[in-house]
Amino acid sequence: MSLILTAAPEAAASGGMFSLLFPLILMFAIFYFLIIRPENKKKKKTDEMRSSLSIGDEITTIGGLTGKIVQVTEETITFETGEDRVRIQAKKWAISTTAKMEAAEAEARNKKKK
Repeated sequence: MSLILTAAPEAAASGGMFSLLFPLILMFAIFYFLIIRPENKKKKKTDEMRSSLSIGDEITTIGGLTGKIVQVTEETITFETGEDRVRIQAKKWAISTTAKMEAAEAEARNKKKK
């Protein structure tokens, strides 16, 4: 009789452990699919854009400067701003968007609206 009484609390404890872990696992899954995964996709897309920069591309930096690329090296780019032909050198990680990327995003938004 003592075996039956001691087995019942252990069974309840294992069910209780699952009921405590399930909400935590569910919250992690929700955070992953709503926050972490989209951010990783966006980072991968931005890295691909930065690695495919070429001469003549219209760019915007994270500081808001815009211009046309005139030189590309492994880690830096040089771009001209406006008609006064001022040349600015910046690291590739400082490039926010390109004109091609902005046009593709605008087209995707227009397709979603229709």
